[in-house]
Amino acid sequence: MNIVIVGGGLAAAKAAAELREGGHAGSLVILAGEEHLPYERPPLSKGLLLGEAEPDSDTVHDQQWYVDHEVDLRTGTTADSIDLDSGTVRAGADVLPFDRLLLATGSRPRHLPLADRSGAPVAYLRTLEDSRALKEHFGAGRRLVIIGGGWIGLEVAAAARAADTEVTVVESLDLPLLRVLGPEVAQHFADLHRAHGVDLRLSAEVAGIDGDGTVHLADGAALGSDLVVVGVGVEPVDDLARQAGLDVDNGVLVNELLRASDPRVFAAGDVANHRHPLLGRRIRVEHWDTAIEQGRHAARVMLGLDEAYERLPYFFTDQYDLGMEYVGSVGPEGYTEVRVEGDPASGAFRAYWLRDGLVVAGMHVNDWDATDEIRSRVGTRA
Repeated sequence: MNIVIVGGGLAAAKAAAELREGGHAGSLVILAGEEHLPYERPPLSKGLLLGEAEPDSDTVHDQQWYVDHEVDLRTGTTADSIDLDSGTVRAGADVLPFDRLLLATGSRPRHLPLADRSGAPVAYLRTLEDSRALKEHFGAGRRLVIIGGGWIGLEVAAAARAADTEVTVVESLDLPLLRVLGPEVAQHFADLHRAHGVDLRLSAEVAGIDGDGTVHLADGAALGSDLVVVGVGVEPVDDLARQAGLDVDNGVLVNELLRASDPRVFAAGDVANHRHPLLGRRIRVEHWDTAIEQGRHAARVMLGLDEAYERLPYFFTDQYDLGMEYVGSVGPEGYTEVRVEGDPASGAFRAYWLRDGLVVAGMHVNDWDATDEIRSRVGTRA
């Protein structure tokens, strides 16, 4: 059986390992668009920006692993097209046949045209090169304006403040992380960043950006910067799947088994819009844990497993002295109640989001023994 994996990130590397460990002895090719070995992305906005990790410390496997396991890893190589009729992937001059195909193409930063055409120094964070370049702008006397108060924006802000950089975060909503956490818990993150010297501009609209990096807000404020960092979300890299004729809508549509509309094709990680059997709806998750576990699960299904992917979404963040883990998903239906255990002012607490008595999500802050208990509560009646 010939297996081709398109994408060279965490999901791809974990799928390859699972395939070999599961007994796949046939051809296995990974088309990795970046020049690097597949690596993990969380350190890009955490350890690498903080100077606590080396660039090569986050690779999933070393070069010898791919040699030893006869994985044909082609770095710096992108897939140009997929032909479902012939069961082939074209990459440059090569045409690769497949019996099974895994799409692990990930996501890309959503661009802000106002920033891109301003002529100002603008940065997005997605790759190892992005992280290295961004860190060069940290330090006393340097000024960052971060547009977007989501996870990436706040993690960059925390790393920059650790290097004594002057930081302003511009967020269009009333609080950072408001859509994810709701006002009850999002306020805690706003307070945290203000306590560390971040200038939070909330309910703010960017009206213009000058070539010198000055960001103008709709309320008339002018924010000087040496670099504008844009963190307004990501979008799935699903162009290849769409062009091939696969069902696509905010990512590659896959069923409970992570199988796409063509049964030979699978998707995992950021690009997979998955019909989740426990949540009862589709969900696309852009986090580290999902890339790992979906990559592994897709590999097992390719090898004959007939079992739905049921793992609940999980993500984590580290900001200053705050560490947080979150399990579950509030989803478009929202929640009716938030219950907090412990005192947020103490720096350690748990929070649960309930919808009509059902626990739909839970998180802890600096309570490292809580994760298993939180996971066991999600999906149960409080």
